[in-house]
Amino acid sequence: MQVGYARTSTEEQVAGLEAQVRDLEAAGCERVYREQVSALGERPELKDALSFLRSGDTLVITKIDRLARNTRALGDIVDDLHKRGVGLKVLQFGKETLDTTGAYGRLMLNMFAAFAEFERDLMKERQKEGIAKAKVEQKYKGRKPTARAKAGEAIELFRQGRSVSEIAKAVGIGRGSVYRALEAAGLKEPSPSQ
Repeated sequence: MQVGYARTSTEEQVAGLEAQVRDLEAAGCERVYREQVSALGERPELKDALSFLRSGDTLVITKIDRLARNTRALGDIVDDLHKRGVGLKVLQFGKETLDTTGAYGRLMLNMFAAFAEFERDLMKERQKEGIAKAKVEQKYKGRKPTARAKAGEAIELFRQGRSVSEIAKAVGIGRGSVYRALEAAGLKEPSPSQ
């Protein structure tokens, strides 16, 4: 059985996720796991896909970087798959696919993974250089502070009697940010005994 795994880093990348799913289904995947989460975060769908696979199955991905962030993580996943008798197929290479069930495929996978990691490192270096230049030119604004933008909503929920944990979850910010917003507004969470 061919099982597909599709991932994008953010929820805004809907078209990218849909394109991956389309390609995986066109490649013959009977089941496709999909998620929109950073490779650094928890990936429950990947975990489910990996635990679903049985000996003789093949995990199919569209690109190497959808599965792992670096060569070490990729190697760990591929080693686990091969120990269990599961193949890995990468569709990234146009009409040709990379199949890691043989020695040549595993060699090529490691080479491509190393190039992908190198390319990512170069991109991060260029990004840092661009940010440094923008800061010197006083053009760098950085990311909008999410928690500050949601402080009013957090305060309103607190006034409605919601707990800090409930507010953090509802608003999508950390508990510490909720406490800071309440403190700035001169509010205090009641102690558990009240």
